[in-house]
Amino acid sequence: MSAITTDARTPIAAPSLPLQPSQEERLLRESVAAISRKYGPDYFQRTTSEGAAPASLREELAAAGFLGVHLPAEWGGGGAGLFELAAVVEETAAAGVPALSAVFSAGVNGIILARHGTAEQKQRWLRPIAEQAILTSFAITEPDAGTNSFAINTWARPDGADYIINGAKYYISGFDEAQYAIVVARTGTDEKSGRAKLTLFIVDTASDGITYRHIPTALRIPERQFAVQFEDVRVRADRIIGDLHHGMRAAFAGMNAERLLVSSICTGVGRYALEKAARYARERAIWRGVPIGAYQGVAHPLAQAKIDLELARLMTAKACLLYDGGFDPAESANIAKTAGVDAGLRALDAAIQVHGGNGVADEYQLANYWFLLRMLKIGPVSKEMVLNFIAEHTLSLPKSY
Repeated sequence: MSAITTDARTPIAAPSLPLQPSQEERLLRESVAAISRKYGPDYFQRTTSEGAAPASLREELAAAGFLGVHLPAEWGGGGAGLFELAAVVEETAAAGVPALSAVFSAGVNGIILARHGTAEQKQRWLRPIAEQAILTSFAITEPDAGTNSFAINTWARPDGADYIINGAKYYISGFDEAQYAIVVARTGTDEKSGRAKLTLFIVDTASDGITYRHIPTALRIPERQFAVQFEDVRVRADRIIGDLHHGMRAAFAGMNAERLLVSSICTGVGRYALEKAARYARERAIWRGVPIGAYQGVAHPLAQAKIDLELARLMTAKACLLYDGGFDPAESANIAKTAGVDAGLRALDAAIQVHGGNGVADEYQLANYWFLLRMLKIGPVSKEMVLNFIAEHTLSLPKSY
């Protein structure tokens, strides 16, 4: 199954899910929130409309050590775990400035390198990622493969001591800002199954033979999407991350983490929307001077959104702690991703509805987040593939595809 795999390591300890945040977690969240609120939805809206990168926010978060908080201290990180990075990502989103680039650069690629890179690769690429000296991108999606990663048709063929990459990738986030990309390429084909043998390569985005074009979308976020073409792109064999032909083992170290960070973005945006909606419902009065929040038709959807968000946040915290403890993250990460996206979307939709026509007005800064969350329901990993996984691997039902 290409869309969902495991990344289990030897568990280091039985994780414990705290009933209340620790003092360290509270301080982390408060510090990130304080920085993020200085920028807020106005900054997000402005950078999006100008097509500009959210560089100032990233630089301030990086200078405080928050974007590399989860990476090993010996390679420039904070020495914490995914649980802490998820808190960082959630608090930026709750302040109205979801930090999507932190997901695929430090989140996905940083974790892949931390877990599967050689010492030389960590020194060359992980350290600057942890210190936010560079941005990176992750290139796996292809137009003819979709969620079936083992149908990838971007080839990396050996040429002496090097490999030559040819093919195309689609919907690659932030490729224009990235100095490097981790590229998933086919290096062989399994004779029995016909599935691709996949390998990870770290590639300079300025390499000869790489071209890319912006894909116009309805997304209103600073990070743009790109179609990337590889034509006879030469890479050295020492650019391989993990094992030759078994790259998905390394890839899913980052991709399972990505699902949890996506959940945190969505619950963060949901918190942002719910706070705005509750404040509006307390203040808006159009019948007999009574605030609209007094009416159950307004209050109940917001109360349900709060319940949904708290359940999703709880599952995400559990999944992050299992991930950091070295347990198999597949089931918990996929459940958390689905719960977080759905909860965030419902909260945002309820907030828009409470605002009436104002909910779609740019000045109220709600509807501009909708397509981001709707896109995250599609990928990384669609809800349908998550349900396939739970049906097959958790419920032991027959495989459906």
